[in-house]
Amino acid sequence: MLDRRNLLTAGLSVSVLALTGMRARADTPLRGDLVQGTLIRGRTDPGASVWLDGRALKLAGDGDFAFGFAYDRTGAASLKIQLPDGQIEQRTIEPTKRDYDVQKINGLPGKFVEPPASVLARIKRDNQHVGAARAHDTDEAWFADDFDWPVKGRISGVYGSQRILNGVPKRPHFGVDIAAGEGTPIRAPVGAVVSMSEDLYYTGGTVILDHGRGVSTSYLHMSRVDVKVGDRLAKGDVIGAVGKTGRATGPHLCWRLNWFQERLDPALVVPEMG
Repeated sequence: MLDRRNLLTAGLSVSVLALTGMRARADTPLRGDLVQGTLIRGRTDPGASVWLDGRALKLAGDGDFAFGFAYDRTGAASLKIQLPDGQIEQRTIEPTKRDYDVQKINGLPGKFVEPPASVLARIKRDNQHVGAARAHDTDEAWFADDFDWPVKGRISGVYGSQRILNGVPKRPHFGVDIAAGEGTPIRAPVGAVVSMSEDLYYTGGTVILDHGRGVSTSYLHMSRVDVKVGDRLAKGDVIGAVGKTGRATGPHLCWRLNWFQERLDPALVVPEMG
């Protein structure tokens, strides 16, 4: 497990440019681990404008915002905040490179390693639906709250690990696998709106929760789904149960975190499981 670090202003190259005659103020606090695959959350004044690498970020009502870095992000990012009074705050953020594991998984049915042509159209449709669900940019601020683990159990797969399936190298794994008994309840880690609830080829029973401003979490291989699109959930509400549907060799939850299409590490937004 990575060392946990609260950014605030530590570890950043910071420059605050105050307009003539205006008093400088404290830097905007940020929360998150300064590494590849991280979710960064911040709060500034309502009515401020925020840009990441020139991309405008929308704020939630209280001035909360979020952004994330891809698992292989290299090079610094530029964060710019313009306050309602005209002051401008600029930061250079450079995520630390991570070393990822290699994980070999054997015993999978061949159709899930090299899918037959008959299912390619379904896989394409599945990917389109997932992409659409993760593109939501709703004016909710649940993402700024403290996350809990959706289920407790042994960690059987970690974020960023290179997957070798039945001896065939595949893309990295972009979630955290939590081994638990089939039927174990899965709970919303924080408030959310259900943006997707479907059965998909690779991931079986799948739910995506929208936490606001592009932050979403996904729940894969579920044996039972108890929610539908549009349901509003409170932290701790049951969304379904652990299973082994889709491409899985045993019951577990694959839990994923996204900022729009950037795949992030959910283990970085929760406390140690213990």
